[in-house]
Amino acid sequence: MAKDFILPDIGEGIVECEVVEWLVKEGDSVCEDQPICDVMTDKALVQIPAVHDGVITKLYHQKGEIAKVHAPLFAMDVAGEAADVETQEHNSAPQNNNTAEQLEDFILPDIGEGIVECEIVDWLVAEGDEIEEDQAVCDVMTDKALVQIPAKYTGTVQKLYYQKGEIAKVHSPLFQMTIAGSAPKQNIDVNQAVVKAQTNAAEQAAPVKVNQTAKVVNTKAVASPAVRRKARELDVDLTQVPGSGKNGRIYKQDIEEFIKGEVPNSIDTSPLNSSAVNTQSKTQSSGVRVEPIKGIKAAMAKQMVASVSTIPHFTFCDEIDLTDLIALRASMKEQYKAQGVKLTMMPFFVKALSLAMKEFPVLNSKVNEDCSELTYFNDHNIGIAVDSKIGLLVPNIKSCQSKNIVDVANELTRLTESAREGRVPPEDLKGGTISISNIGAIGGTIATPIINKPEVAIVALGKLQHLPRFDENGHVVSKAIMQVSWSGDHRVIDGGTIARFNNLWKSYLENPSAMMMAMS
Repeated sequence: MAKDFILPDIGEGIVECEVVEWLVKEGDSVCEDQPICDVMTDKALVQIPAVHDGVITKLYHQKGEIAKVHAPLFAMDVAGEAADVETQEHNSAPQNNNTAEQLEDFILPDIGEGIVECEIVDWLVAEGDEIEEDQAVCDVMTDKALVQIPAKYTGTVQKLYYQKGEIAKVHSPLFQMTIAGSAPKQNIDVNQAVVKAQTNAAEQAAPVKVNQTAKVVNTKAVASPAVRRKARELDVDLTQVPGSGKNGRIYKQDIEEFIKGEVPNSIDTSPLNSSAVNTQSKTQSSGVRVEPIKGIKAAMAKQMVASVSTIPHFTFCDEIDLTDLIALRASMKEQYKAQGVKLTMMPFFVKALSLAMKEFPVLNSKVNEDCSELTYFNDHNIGIAVDSKIGLLVPNIKSCQSKNIVDVANELTRLTESAREGRVPPEDLKGGTISISNIGAIGGTIATPIINKPEVAIVALGKLQHLPRFDENGHVVSKAIMQVSWSGDHRVIDGGTIARFNNLWKSYLENPSAMMMAMS
């Protein structure tokens, strides 16, 4: 039975590619991972491998034609599929049709705006495990956050399509499972035994094939697009990297071991030329470690470059006397703690910012790319920069204008805890309108924060210091002083506006009673 091979996502934003060369023809027998064709995107030349053993029955495009992503590229008869169907029919003959085994692929859904792929960080289940509906199956890393993928049904995991560290594509199968109730337990056990027997036979035959492959130089390296991208980032020639996978397939760990000069003993490296050996020696002797910038860090780098290269920043600094606010918080802290509310100073900063933005709505706006339109937001979605274990995240508290101090405190606790674990839901990262960076929690007094584009302003809070100041009678007293640093988009905010806005925000923080009255 012929099965279409659907052209997968082969790069962010790529929707089509040109067929440069077919490496097989109709009627050819192919093996899993064998290169089928070379295609050219607007970014790179990509090699498409077979995902099954079988026979090519149809090539849907001629050399030079344009193939669409998510459309059929070629068709093939999958080896063993007909036999499997006959076996299943034979096994199920004495049974009712209702007991036929139902296998289903879990398709990786959209997990964030603009995200087309993610890295498998950790599998939380193994093949053969029984799982419940909504049980966490794996952790995946996008360029924005660490996301946990839950099961849609109760059943048994049959196959994991990716290994830890590999790149999974959105809208492609992530794992396969048998849905509970679709087959008797004994049938599942029989099928698992057949799979296990096939696996054992393959493992016995594998060493001979691997040894043969290991003795041949990788003139046409077999590797996924993600592995090829990693090789480009590290400036590694894949033809010099011995692959540990089937048919000499190269994985990410093979590249890392190659750079370190640590090649598994089972792989024969004698065919590697002297330049490869020299490269390894140079890497070892130089005493440096090369690490790719990816995930959250790569996204942050891209966002910051876009911000500073397109937004004319200017900085405004001031100091705030928080003596009265600290006293107010101290008097309320234990009372709210008994109610399960973690009352820090930050909820007051957030709420005061929202109150001030009612008077200065330009601080809660965004400007389009050619600076011809200014969009004002009704909701005050205030972002809080969090130093998480996976990098800088800026989740935002939605609709602060309609929340009280306790509501803000509860939301702040939820967001910071999830951010520090790297498990912020995508919706909490979207839609921010202004940001606060509490750099003073780590140290430092003054900063020049970079605006979180497309927002128009950001404030950095310095560390709290007890400093001498003059009171109204001219006496020197100790005051709790915090330095704050604003960065504004000078296309739409001028110095006078940011100064007046800061004065209002500051007045709420220095006189908490005034803030409480403004909230009523």
